[in-house]
Amino acid sequence: MAELWWIYSKPVPADSRELWTLFLQCSCITAVIGGLFYNWMFASLEYSWHLSVAMAITFSLLLLLTLFLVHPARCVFTMIMPTLGTKQGRKLLFSTCIMIAVVNITPNIISNIKTILQVIQCICKNSSDSLLNSTALLEKVSWEFGDAVQEATHSIYKPMNGRFHFSLLQNSSLIYQKMHLAGEKISREFLSVEVLVKDSVRVANRLAAGFFMLYLCFESSWYLKNYLTNLRFDNFYITKKLERLAMDRRAAHLLVGSSKKLIRPTGLKLSREEVVLCLVQAMLVTVALMLMLVLVAMDHFAFSVADTAVRKAAQFSAVPVTLSIKYKAEIGIMPFLYKLFWHPPEALLLRDFDRTYHHHLIFSSAQCRISPPGPPSPSVLLVVGLLFCILYGSVFLEPFARRLCRGIAASFFQGCEDKRVLHLYRKLARRHSRQ
Repeated sequence: MAELWWIYSKPVPADSRELWTLFLQCSCITAVIGGLFYNWMFASLEYSWHLSVAMAITFSLLLLLTLFLVHPARCVFTMIMPTLGTKQGRKLLFSTCIMIAVVNITPNIISNIKTILQVIQCICKNSSDSLLNSTALLEKVSWEFGDAVQEATHSIYKPMNGRFHFSLLQNSSLIYQKMHLAGEKISREFLSVEVLVKDSVRVANRLAAGFFMLYLCFESSWYLKNYLTNLRFDNFYITKKLERLAMDRRAAHLLVGSSKKLIRPTGLKLSREEVVLCLVQAMLVTVALMLMLVLVAMDHFAFSVADTAVRKAAQFSAVPVTLSIKYKAEIGIMPFLYKLFWHPPEALLLRDFDRTYHHHLIFSSAQCRISPPGPPSPSVLLVVGLLFCILYGSVFLEPFARRLCRGIAASFFQGCEDKRVLHLYRKLARRHSRQ
């Protein structure tokens, strides 16, 4: 492994064996990266498969030529791997989390809201239907009551045959049509909103992912540029070269006295600046986690409301309505004559009308088309939770990722590393002499 890394990090291969070894290494790397790039474009960014294949093949060929021919580009590409453990890699993971949430969680919330609206529409349709049917009962009551009055009286005193006329039933089809059109309009609006949200977030995620990838390459290039041009940049590590230099010059006490300010790149100790940076980044990840939890809670709440609405609507029993009519009347026979002779008036008693009518108001029926509520996907929650675990892990691994970047740069440019070690040694020596 050490020999392979030595061949990979050398500026120019020494012979044909090293040349072919370097070519095989670059080919293996580009094959793996090309496959990951295709999966990222097709599964995460949702490009078409033929475009993803074409882009993956083109990217792999360009990457193979770049890695094989350009030594600094090989160093920058190698530093991109540990740079994924820094804030730029977390931005890519944030972008992936947002895409997963929008593609999987948001449509489920909208679907559950549509289920709730379907339940409301079903209740309104059945209740209005039942209410319209009650008018038929009222018309029946009016006809029976009129017939009873006609039959109970003498032909001389028979009243006019007047009855109630209900024309509301004739417009029931128009009411159903309007309710159906309103439901279809609401469904189309929800579908348009869902499509708009998906398309907007898909485009935004593609732009953000492209920007983050370019910025990831820029940050690795920026680190390498500072490493090569600034001897003080990220130069506070007790490396093996620094220890050998101090031992050769019999100044090992310089490293012991400066142990509070210098750290070992292979150790677990973190400086104060690294600890503060980790805490700040952890707070930012926590804020993003809270926002994601709010979206997940909305998904669970929408499912709970939709499931409760569907179950309660199915349990709605018919509400009985009772209409009781008690009618008693009498007809006075010339009451003014009886008043003249001080006699009590005589009356013609009619037959009593006492009937009870029953009707049921129905709020739900099996004919309603209600889509079942969609429960939150446990696999989506598992993936999002796993990504946030990786995010929290990358927060505390970021200092070690930067140390790995420095080690990679030192392996590719050993001459510059010697200058940086000598610069740090002289700085420690001047500080010790002043003290």
